[in-house]
Amino acid sequence: MAVIDDTAYAGLLAHALPRVIETDEENERLIAELERLDSLPRKTPEEESLAELLTVLIERFETRYDLGHAEPLEALRTLMEDRNFRQRDLIPVFGSSSVASDVLTGKREISKQHARKLAEFFSVPVGLFI
Repeated sequence: MAVIDDTAYAGLLAHALPRVIETDEENERLIAELERLDSLPRKTPEEESLAELLTVLIERFETRYDLGHAEPLEALRTLMEDRNFRQRDLIPVFGSSSVASDVLTGKREISKQHARKLAEFFSVPVGLFI
């Protein structure tokens, strides 16, 4: 690995402001920064190091929602558990506690409309629920 100039690297960090990603907006911001770095014809060792750091942060964030080939109901339950949500927290999505209950117990399938609302509610791809 090449020698990193701490001052130059600190300047890149101050510009990019990388941190643990918590939101989709922050993820998009850091993806844009990584794409900017990747578009450079030649990267300095400091830029290479920052690109590696951004890659780790982005991958970490994106794997939070990698539920593999989980069934829609399993994906919903996993997201609820990860966020400490209860059935009542889903009433705005399903419209009533009885519909939320029916979906969570498997008596009712997740409709396409509910899938869209769930995706928006959890800020995840709609494909998790279809």
